[in-house]
Amino acid sequence: MSSPSPIAVSALALQWRWPPQIASDIIIFVVFALVGIIIGLVHRARTLASMNAELKRARELAAHREHERNLAQQELMHKLEEERELVKEKLQFEAQLCEYEKYAALAQLALGAAHEINNPLLGILSHLELELTELQERVLVDEDACSETEQCIEGAKRISQAVRGLLNYARPGPLLVSRVSLDRLVTDALSFLAHQPLFRGIRMVKLVPVDLPTISADANQLSQILMNLLLNASQATSEGGSITVSAQKVKFDEAVEVIVTDTGCGIPADILPHVFEPFFTTKRGKGTGLGLSISQSYIRSHGGDIRIDSIPGRGTTVHMRLPIRQEGRVPHDEEVVA
Repeated sequence: MSSPSPIAVSALALQWRWPPQIASDIIIFVVFALVGIIIGLVHRARTLASMNAELKRARELAAHREHERNLAQQELMHKLEEERELVKEKLQFEAQLCEYEKYAALAQLALGAAHEINNPLLGILSHLELELTELQERVLVDEDACSETEQCIEGAKRISQAVRGLLNYARPGPLLVSRVSLDRLVTDALSFLAHQPLFRGIRMVKLVPVDLPTISADANQLSQILMNLLLNASQATSEGGSITVSAQKVKFDEAVEVIVTDTGCGIPADILPHVFEPFFTTKRGKGTGLGLSISQSYIRSHGGDIRIDSIPGRGTTVHMRLPIRQEGRVPHDEEVVA
């Protein structure tokens, strides 16, 4: 570094009245101090820049690791969800397999029992009816004997009905698809049952729109289902109650819903989950426990569904959902049947 110029030294000496040598030293000191400060500032700036770069890299690394951790957590949650779904599907499959095995065993039992029971039963029934006729034709009719024979005939008929229901449940026939008017089907069913003793004193209500679309279905099976539901409703409804049959097009779906509602005694909550099980009945000695099972089987064969809502003491509502068209099944005629 060059020495201060004589003019600068002289000016400083004159201003502060210092000797020229001292003024020169002071200027040199100030210059070196300024240079040192500048160097320090530059070094500090470089240090801060380096620290900022390190901090930025640390933040980027932390963000990257956090992202990786989030991805790992998401993958773990996805795998756990998949595992839960697999466990759920496995349980459903096992339950369905158990149900199929039960139905297969039931079908095998039904087919074997039908032959072994029906043939001798027909002979017994014929003999009992002949004996009843002879008792009634006697001059002195034995009322007790006639009553006992009638009870035996009724018991034999109940056995025959149970076997027939078992066969229908275990080996349902193929669907005979035709165009079915639900309005006509409900009208015919209510007209047929209106004069039956079970329906005396019960108000029957039909709420089926006449413009409801016809559906492709087996009219005989639907009639059977409706009869079963109406008979169940009548047995649960006391005199003065009502049974309502309604139907409607399902919104945003090519399906219709048929609803049977009664004001009867209802079904207890602990019994409701079992009503579709074969042979399950609360009608002591008055039912086979196959009516709802057969109805459910028929509805499922149509690609539909059935569910029951009930409140004890307030009544029961049965919802049947049926597709308007049977995929892959063409109605065998164009005539609308009930």
